[in-house]
Amino acid sequence: MNFYSPEKGIWALIIGGMFIFPIGTLIGKLIGIKGEHDKNNALGKLAMEGTIWMIVCIPLAYGLSLIKVEWFFQGMLMIIGGRYLNFASIYGMRTYWLLGAVLILAAYALFFMHASIFASAFTGGLIETIFGISIYVSYKSDKKIY
Repeated sequence: MNFYSPEKGIWALIIGGMFIFPIGTLIGKLIGIKGEHDKNNALGKLAMEGTIWMIVCIPLAYGLSLIKVEWFFQGMLMIIGGRYLNFASIYGMRTYWLLGAVLILAAYALFFMHASIFASAFTGGLIETIFGISIYVSYKSDKKIY
């Protein structure tokens, strides 16, 4: 039985992506992080609008995979990277501009290098993990939570 296939990787990202917010919120609460934007922030609604835009773009990435399966993950890196650019305004952290730019540039590089599915998915996961850890460490040192 084949447990690994490009299609299973695509569906894992799509379905797993649906759980990022609820699981992230739960983990944040467990470790003492609210993860909310300032209620006075006029751009607060941009978070939901950006989410809707990202969801609307996922079929585009899926369509790319029908042409060349590797392009799905590269397309998703661009879509997700573009969404992070909004987070700098919403949450007041310029780190999100860097994260978005790194994801978008990685997508372009992977495309021009004709990278494999694994390399594209792994690169995106690695970038997200590194930034996630660095954002948490930065938050922890600023807020002095223990």
